[in-house]
Amino acid sequence: MKLTRRMLGAGVAALVMAGSVPLATAAEDTIKIGVLHSLSGTMAISETILKDVILMEVDEINKKGGLLGKKVEAVVVDPASNWPLFAEKARELISREKVAAVFGCWTSVSRKSVLPVFEELDGLLFYPLEYEGEESSKNIFYGSSVPDNKAIPAVEYLMSADGGSIKRFVLEGTDYVYPRTSNKIIRAFLKSKGVADEDIRENYTPFGFNDWQTEVSAIKKFGSEGKPTAVISTVNGDANVPFYKELGNQGVKATDIPVIAFSVGEEELKGLDTTPLVGHLAGWSYFMSVNTPENKAFIKKWHDYTKDPKRVTNDPMESAYNLFRLWTQAVKKAGSTDVDKVREAIIGEKVVSPTGYEVVMNKNHHVTKPVMIGEVQADGQFEIVYQSKPVAPKPWSPYLPENAKRNQTN
Repeated sequence: MKLTRRMLGAGVAALVMAGSVPLATAAEDTIKIGVLHSLSGTMAISETILKDVILMEVDEINKKGGLLGKKVEAVVVDPASNWPLFAEKARELISREKVAAVFGCWTSVSRKSVLPVFEELDGLLFYPLEYEGEESSKNIFYGSSVPDNKAIPAVEYLMSADGGSIKRFVLEGTDYVYPRTSNKIIRAFLKSKGVADEDIRENYTPFGFNDWQTEVSAIKKFGSEGKPTAVISTVNGDANVPFYKELGNQGVKATDIPVIAFSVGEEELKGLDTTPLVGHLAGWSYFMSVNTPENKAFIKKWHDYTKDPKRVTNDPMESAYNLFRLWTQAVKKAGSTDVDKVREAIIGEKVVSPTGYEVVMNKNHHVTKPVMIGEVQADGQFEIVYQSKPVAPKPWSPYLPENAKRNQTN
């Protein structure tokens, strides 16, 4: 039988059409989400666990039949602790992968890098970290704390009798927007409480910094001048490992100069000998040591998923877990993954977090959460020494004069 060119072309077209049907059906039966966390570089020590918890939630929801009757697919990318690369990867996720939402970022510099992309392409970013505030975007939902409902209550605790009646403060941070802006707010708060400039020491080091000997010596000297002194640390990423090692090497004990960290939790401490660090503090809205039925169930689910009973949980992970559930509830409520519909549906949504508290998404795209302060224990866990009721956040700090007339809509 002789094949004409027209017959051959028609046959190829039919094969292409036949092959495309399953692909189209697969696409229609799948909801894609993006996972945008550093899996390499200086922030991998902190961010990898956040990728894992989102994958755990995707696995669980798919075992229960998916979302809106569709399978959820996580598209994982590694921006490698490279801030411009975060923006490139975000654009790929929204434009090429057509994800319905993105769960990601840790540092504020990475969030600032991707924010214009999400606003330009009208995507949704679910951001799980406490941060410096001073921001509001219709394209971002912030899942943790701002200074108003974390740093300020933590500093008030340090100044109280229970916290050591601290009079002098070292503001120690990594050199980028979150530590600098947070410390601007903390300094303004301290001045409003009568703390003099000479009783505040401020220092910044680069990402990945590891030569802490000189700085820890300076902290010791500053703390030896007659007034109770504490360090408020916004050091981020793997720089915390040599920082805490040097504190131990130089014998900086919590009984002498307590360090309260805002970016160090169970995950960062797991590779350290924490014996010399016992009594130092961290400020979060969740600790693995929270004793609630909800947290016991959360930890069990995590260990069952990872098949590793030694894996820890921490605050950013808990925030990511809450955000994923808030998003799925909003999608179900809206009956759609459409950005506008989900953005409207999520306001007022609530989930019970592993802390046992109800976490609420407010109109200002920030969540109501409690403040907790924990003391480092020898096993790398934290004993909770202070816990508030859930606090509705003010993203724009009332301690900065330029925010006096800003609308802090809940």
